[in-house]
Amino acid sequence: MIGIDVGGANLKVVDGSGVHLHYCPLWQEAPIQELLTPYADSDNAAVVMSGELADCFSSKQEGIEFIVSEVKAVFPDAVFYGMDGNFHTSAVPHLAAANWLAMADLLREQYPEAVLVDMGSTTTDIIPLNAFDSMIGQTDLTRLQQGYLVYCGLLRTNVATLIQSTEINGLVTPVSTEYFASTGDAYVALSRIDPALFTADTADRKGTDRISCLRRLARVVCADLEEIGDCGALDVARTVYNIQMYLITESVRKAALKHDAQQILTVGIGSSLVAEWTGGKDLSKELGEYTDAMPAYAVREKAISLDQNGNLS
Repeated sequence: MIGIDVGGANLKVVDGSGVHLHYCPLWQEAPIQELLTPYADSDNAAVVMSGELADCFSSKQEGIEFIVSEVKAVFPDAVFYGMDGNFHTSAVPHLAAANWLAMADLLREQYPEAVLVDMGSTTTDIIPLNAFDSMIGQTDLTRLQQGYLVYCGLLRTNVATLIQSTEINGLVTPVSTEYFASTGDAYVALSRIDPALFTADTADRKGTDRISCLRRLARVVCADLEEIGDCGALDVARTVYNIQMYLITESVRKAALKHDAQQILTVGIGSSLVAEWTGGKDLSKELGEYTDAMPAYAVREKAISLDQNGNLS
């Protein structure tokens, strides 16, 4: 059994040998079948998704049907975890964005009084594990409205959606709303992540080395690196960092207070950062690389468990 998480930008696979991450933007004729074919020797696949929201589809249902069809071309008996907390074998509406619920389903008994925070490349999920029953059936829309989905991530978020101004040489400076730089640029520039971890497309489709990131950040204030220097570009990066830290920690604080949570758990590629910000427990210290692909890991573990108990159809 393998676990598969089909996102809008990444395809993540977990099997007996570990985690396999594939950059696979769905708006570019995604080669899902091609990427999954090397895993075809596995007995079966358990799947979660969030890529159905990609704007190449006219509706979520169209996206669900596309993803199910692509996966079933390689794994005809694949099962798909849904927002009702059950596995399905066809493209039912319940499959939309159920990846976060699979994580909650796996961890809720072991950590019944915790809030789980998954910071990925694009979004941050905040999940009160002691409210699992009430979370069943939630959509991305309702989670946005309740503060459980913060639509910013470690790598892909346009910095102009986070900040309206910054200080350059002590002067308050409005930012351009063009897509000149993303959060990955800020974290590389500040040496908070290694450039090798910046696996998303950059705004100018150029490198992820520190100088390239600084050049993109300079453009956010309609400048270049020669004009404002490293210090000016780092001012932009620090503003992005501080705003994102505030948005996520404040949302986590509100969820923990609302649900009387006694612990914060962190997963995802931003796990160590969120643990630092919130004083949470970074599960990568226990689960290793699996935390970078937690939904794929969770859906695989749930399917294996149900299969062993004879409850997986």
